[in-house]
Amino acid sequence: MSTLTVELGERSYPIHIESGILKNSSSIKPYLTSGKAVVITNNVVKPLMLDSLLEALEGIDIDVIEIPDGEQHKNLTQFENIITRLLESNASRDTTLIALGGGVIGDLTGFVAASFQRGMPFVQVPTTLLSQVDSSVGGKTAVNHPLGKNMIGAFYQPKVVVIDSASLNTLPDNEFAAGMAEVIKYGIIYDAEFFDWLESNVDALLQKSPEHLNYTIEKCCQIKADIVAQDERENGIRALLNLGHTFGHAIEAEMGYGNWLHGEAVSAGMVLACQTAVKIGWMDESELTRVTQLLTAFSLPVTQPEHMDCATFMKHMQHDKKVKSGKIRFIIPKGIGHAVVTQDIDESMLKDILG
Repeated sequence: MSTLTVELGERSYPIHIESGILKNSSSIKPYLTSGKAVVITNNVVKPLMLDSLLEALEGIDIDVIEIPDGEQHKNLTQFENIITRLLESNASRDTTLIALGGGVIGDLTGFVAASFQRGMPFVQVPTTLLSQVDSSVGGKTAVNHPLGKNMIGAFYQPKVVVIDSASLNTLPDNEFAAGMAEVIKYGIIYDAEFFDWLESNVDALLQKSPEHLNYTIEKCCQIKADIVAQDERENGIRALLNLGHTFGHAIEAEMGYGNWLHGEAVSAGMVLACQTAVKIGWMDESELTRVTQLLTAFSLPVTQPEHMDCATFMKHMQHDKKVKSGKIRFIIPKGIGHAVVTQDIDESMLKDILG
């Protein structure tokens, strides 16, 4: 088992990574604050992984709350439904919530944990590649609003993140690819050598080699843990993790949550950010080509939806969380391995890129 730590003082917590770890009771049980826990999962993950988790938690009083699968269900309606179930089951502040699922389950569970009785402990058990390398680490919790993604939420850290890489064997190909978009993001913003490694190991990753998957997950979690430790509430360097997200969230909002997977929208958004970098002179055309080719190797989209022009993007981006003093902030690469946050992208330049 590989263990990393997110260093946040008294809120520090470990990330445990291992194939088959879900069946290991010592990975979760020590982090429960009482003999009662509530597992929140969805109708896709439940039949695949719930029994293994329950076996590992033998002796704990467990309730299970199941919600429908999909980004369209990460909303205030499901938030309220879960709160109601917790009240009906007499959950208390020392009841531990366990998020068993992908990014939607983790974000929603975390927001419930931050809100119910003003805070209760929760554990992340991410089951998709995207949630394992990104959304389960760092304490961002939220639900969507029709006018914007992740607009209602809180920063609230889990007690532990337990990553079973074997769960990726159950993922549909498009879900796995969506996670690879976030993996590639880390190489672009932070680690050129990791980007090089990804280019050289496409086939092994597509074949879901356990060795390559564990290395990838650990590498991404270490980068994110380092960034979060420096900037928990996204006042500085943590904003770099949003590469492609300003454009990507606009695509998700326009197309309807769930019609484009989050990672698919981020993929197209990263290409738009790199095209912007080329136009500014911060990135070579050859680097844009490398990014596009790597995303394409994982069957990810590298162009925006045909009907979305600059006006459509601007309508949604004005509601983005990264808007500051009325100006949209963009994360733009300065070559592979480095990126910056800037507000100096004018609309005329965006029109050239977005149409």
